Amino acid sequence: MTGRLAGRLAGRVAVITGASRGIGAAVAKGFAAEGAHVILVARTIGGLEEVDDEIKAAGGSATLVVMDLRDYPAIDRLGASIYERWGKLDILVANGGILGKLMPIHQYDPELWEEVIAVNLTANQRLTRSLDPLLRQSDAGRAVYVTSGAAHGDRPYWGAYAVSKAALEAMVRSYAAETRKTNLRVNMLNPAATRTGMRAEAFPGEDPMSLKTPEDLVPLFIDLASPECRRHGDLVNP
Repeated sequence: MTGRLAGRLAGRVAVITGASRGIGAAVAKGFAAEGAHVILVARTIGGLEEVDDEIKAAGGSATLVVMDLRDYPAIDRLGASIYERWGKLDILVANGGILGKLMPIHQYDPELWEEVIAVNLTANQRLTRSLDPLLRQSDAGRAVYVTSGAAHGDRPYWGAYAVSKAALEAMVRSYAAETRKTNLRVNMLNPAATRTGMRAEAFPGEDPMSLKTPEDLVPLFIDLASPECRRHGDLVNP
């Protein structure tokens, strides 16, 4: 038996948003190495194809979905397509997000504000709406929403990003409470300071080599996605 077939996620089907780079790409490769079939969602086909090439070279399997998370009808179609092919979904990793700009609230561009809220919050509600029936068809549905420390405390100039993550956490806590008596396990993960493009954009003077890598987070995601996970409604920090 190969390592892949014996992996902790063997036979599981997982959706990962923001999967073309950074944390999403690392999680995709980590899940595939543990035996999951990964459905990779991102806006850029080039980035998705690079991740797909690495997964296939390692003996894994993936399905690529080029999609803007603001295209809500496309999110609805994603759920329908998964149902037609697999009849269920085992794992959702809601990782896709955007930073917006670091600037005073009273100066924030209205269109950019709406975009950040749309991608970081509303898209995750639409994903939940589309995929919840499929997660309930799994013997051990798992949903992991990626949040941020920006949701807590005083973060001047973090504007729409901080608001979107605080609202996301409120949404996920509600969803976890609603699914407490089901086979689902719904949790949040705060990556904290991690070597990603978004982090570099927010902290341009920071030495990236002083930060943990996205790959360092993969074991946490695997724990939360595994059928053995019993955590529910938690906010997990590395």
